[in-house]
Amino acid sequence: MNTNLKSTAEARFAAVMGAALAAATLLLLMPASADAARVKDIATIKGVRENILIGYGIVVGLKGTGDSSADVTGQSLTRLFGKLGLDIQGNAAVKSKNAAAVIVTSKLPPFARVGNRIDVTVSSIGDSASLEGGVLLVTPLRAGDQNVYAVAQGPVSIGSVADGAAKVFPTVGRVVAGATIEKDVNLDFSSKKSLRLSLHSPDFTTAARVAAVLNGELSGKYASARDSGTIDVVVPFSYEGNTVELVALLENVSVNVDSRAKVVLNERTGTVVMGERVGISPVALAHGELALEVKDAGGGGGAGSKKRPDRLMDLRGASVSDLVKALNTLGVQPRDLTAIFQSLKEAGALQAELEVL
Repeated sequence: MNTNLKSTAEARFAAVMGAALAAATLLLLMPASADAARVKDIATIKGVRENILIGYGIVVGLKGTGDSSADVTGQSLTRLFGKLGLDIQGNAAVKSKNAAAVIVTSKLPPFARVGNRIDVTVSSIGDSASLEGGVLLVTPLRAGDQNVYAVAQGPVSIGSVADGAAKVFPTVGRVVAGATIEKDVNLDFSSKKSLRLSLHSPDFTTAARVAAVLNGELSGKYASARDSGTIDVVVPFSYEGNTVELVALLENVSVNVDSRAKVVLNERTGTVVMGERVGISPVALAHGELALEVKDAGGGGGAGSKKRPDRLMDLRGASVSDLVKALNTLGVQPRDLTAIFQSLKEAGALQAELEVL
């Protein structure tokens, strides 16, 4: 082959490859679809969740705003003094307006380790007027298995308020970083052989898409949709012992989320919320002085009031969004929209699920 021809062919090949590489890079940098969401935002991994902790404690140091009754708080103080070596004659209940019985709650984060600190919420269970300025005494916090996973103690804060503003809930406060974790949650995550993803909003189409996208990302048949809300993933051999890296890869994969058409009505506030896929079949309705007709794309259509024929609108091939805009233009109130949508649903013209709050 002539040297010049060979050089020209190589140059053309290089140019084509460069253009292809540039196009591929452009595709990778292009933003995802408007309906796309990361897997981490639409699903959770089985076993990776918070655990609720609860305990009973005493807040002391109050300025006369504690419990007036000696039934629960007094008995608790009596037992506390006994453990501290103070003998209460006759085991009489101690009365003090500077103490209050409280329920202490918190959330144990997934993979939390001994020594980590978490916030706790303190709520009065007696007739205490305020927990302001109080200190929570040592309180064991238990999970559903009745094991103690954390111990709480510290000053209670009910939050700052603006000058002249009243404290709305002075009987509920927080102890920031007030609990120390004393027991690990046994979960050997890195050695898992399989993962189970649970969709926040179960949907067969979305589940199938998630499985397909994950298989494409892993270049193999590793993910399978078990039902509308569950996707099982087998850990590839290359990720054995590195499940954390696998999850970090999969949870950032974008998936086009599908959802069924739905209209949500709040009768108390007159709020109407709907998705973009909500449609409406050809229908005619009358509501008060309003006469409305929606026809298909071939038959034409309009919406208008008997008193205002000049406000007619073309709603051929109308969606619910078009219908709402037309009704708002005609002066229909939000509460009237609720009645209209309920009637459309009953007539079978609303192509969506209707939920009334």
